[in-house]
Amino acid sequence: MRSRERGVHMTRTWLSLFYETGYLLVAGVFLLAAPDTAFKLLFSNNSYGDVLPRLFGTVLFSIGVIFVQIVRMHIEELYTTTIVVRVPLMAVNLWLFYYSGNPLFLTLFVIVTLGVVLTVTGYLLDQRSKVNDSRT
Repeated sequence: MRSRERGVHMTRTWLSLFYETGYLLVAGVFLLAAPDTAFKLLFSNNSYGDVLPRLFGTVLFSIGVIFVQIVRMHIEELYTTTIVVRVPLMAVNLWLFYYSGNPLFLTLFVIVTLGVVLTVTGYLLDQRSKVNDSRT
């Protein structure tokens, strides 16, 4: 059954959320299982110990599970929220890069920003399609 037939009208936005869901789940598992390797892959030039990165991994994985439910259940009312909550995250990552000089934060900024760009683009295209559909 096509998403439009189920009453789901924001297909592009919905598809963009697979990117966020993927990086949240993968990063969460990676930080839980191998935090040092995860930080190296993210170009960190610092060590963060063993305990707090695993806690951070648990938080990321938990947020990823929430995203899974948003995607699985097509909760369109939360699509704009997924954009809004990431904007401060982008700003903080950029500031932390400036403050610490650690490339980790620039990498995180790029990852999150790409997701925001995908979701905003999908949202705008879906809204335009919605307007065009209402005219016909």
